[in-house]
Amino acid sequence: MLLEAEIKKHGCDYDPRALTTITNNGLPIRTFARRLDGAFPSVVNPIAIWEIKEYYYTTTFGSRVADGVYETLLDGMEIEELSVSENINIFHYLMIDAHYTWWLCGKSYLCRIVDMLHMGYVDEVLIGKEVISRLPALARKWIRKVA
Repeated sequence: MLLEAEIKKHGCDYDPRALTTITNNGLPIRTFARRLDGAFPSVVNPIAIWEIKEYYYTTTFGSRVADGVYETLLDGMEIEELSVSENINIFHYLMIDAHYTWWLCGKSYLCRIVDMLHMGYVDEVLIGKEVISRLPALARKWIRKVA
């Protein structure tokens, strides 16, 4: 709803069920290794992609969180390679939530996320309620890039 209110006439893939693909003159030049949680304006030639990592009501802390952090790193490395080899830049965002998971059990993984920010593998991490205020501002930035 937050994105829809901002992007209006622009398309958005809120639930991609395909791999992100970058094309040049209609021919694929890169396909990412995994499906993401969203893409603007489309999963084909996106301006922005995002992932959501929320782990609520877990009774144990397992490898699922480690896998999620690794997936974000992989996506960031693919985006970096695309930027270097093809000069194509895509915004990459990570949204996380669940206080118990990140602050009480997974501080070391939270540190890895900060590392990814510093290494440039993710452009921004939105934490919890920050999504409400920050996501619309990001959408306006994406629209300016489309225009």
